[in-house]
Order: sequence, then C-alpha cells, then structure tokens
Amino acid sequence: MKIEINVPDSLKEITLGQYQKFEKLNTKENKDTTFLLQKMVQIFCNLDLKDVATIKYKSVKEVIKHLNKVFDVKTDLIPTFKLGDVEYGFIPVLDNMTLGEYIDLDTYLGDWENMHKAMSVLYRPITLNNKNRYNIEDYKESDNTELFKDMPLNIAMGSLVFFWNLNNELLQITLRYLNQEAKKMNMEKRLALEESGVGINQSMDSLRKMLPGLMISQN
Repeated sequence: MKIEINVPDSLKEITLGQYQKFEKLNTKENKDTTFLLQKMVQIFCNLDLKDVATIKYKSVKEVIKHLNKVFDVKTDLIPTFKLGDVEYGFIPVLDNMTLGEYIDLDTYLGDWENMHKAMSVLYRPITLNNKNRYNIEDYKESDNTELFKDMPLNIAMGSLVFFWNLNNELLQITLRYLNQEAKKMNMEKRLALEESGVGINQSMDSLRKMLPGLMISQN
C-alpha cells in the first residue's frame, strides 16, 4: 500500500501540541534513536505509527533531513495571530504584568508539558485594535488553555526566543554591573568576601552558569 506523506514546510504548519508530544519522548533517558525517528515522522507528518514502519528507510531519512531544516529556521516574535475566530495579542507592555501573570508565567515557561498554559498568559484575546496598537483582555486563569496546543509552533517559538534574548540581555547587564562593582571594591574587602564564600567572583560564576540553562533549543 502506498503511503502519502505530508511533510510540513515551515513551523507554521506544525502545532505547539505536536511539538509537546515529541518533546515528551525526546528525553535523555530515551536512547532509542530508531523509535524517536519513527515518532518524529508519525507526529509531524500526521501518520499512524504502523504506517511509518512501511515507509522505505531512504524516504524516512529524507523526511527527517527536511524536518531538521524546518526546525533550524530562526523565529521572531509575532505580536498577533488568529486561532479559530479569535485574534490574540502578545502582552503589549511587559512592565505592566500583574503578580499573578508573573507567577503563572514563571511556573509554566520552563516546562514543555505546560507550554500551552504559558502561551495563554502571554497571548490573550484582543479587545481593541487600532493600527499598530492594541489592548488585550485582563489575565485570569482559564480552563481553555488546551486550545493553545493548536497554535502554530513558529508563534510559540518566537515568544520563547524573545524571552531568552531578553533574559540574556538582562544577565549581561548584571554581569557588567558586577564587574564594575568589583573594581570599586578595595582588595581587603574582596578577599574577605571571597574567603566567606560570597565573593563577587562567585556571584559572577553563578550567573554565567545560568546562561546556558536559559537557552531555548529549536532542534
């Protein structure tokens, strides 16, 4: 039986929910590469696993190569998008986030299993749209977060890359500030702090170690 394979040409054609399914399997503990390749084709090409097994190995390799290119494309923040009949907008001013928004976003953002919930904090229905300016609904915890699993992956990735860049910039500013402060301190105080285990160099090292952890992988 001939199997028709519909391979996505961009992240727009992949949903956040599909990527969450794959990320759940793509763990350090799961070292079965063949199984992961099968699941990759199954999930992103919308096939049954039993059908994937009947595809020629050469064709599977070509699909995987193509998918890797799709995931390698860099994404930018997309402020608005439409899901169903509703237009959603990214939080216009991050400085105006409420404590509730911040807590929920901090809880969900680092966990792919809950990434659709993070997106429901960042993107909310637009209430007023005036050219380049728009307002969105006030934040309230919702039971409708599951619908964000259907959002295009390029939009979700774009917002994550935006936050990584923002965090990276803030950390670099902090590192520069700590360097400047270290130069102002006299040697005696620096030695005392370092001996007590809370020296400025130790703080800087800790911050540097945090940087890789904030990186969002798109592979």
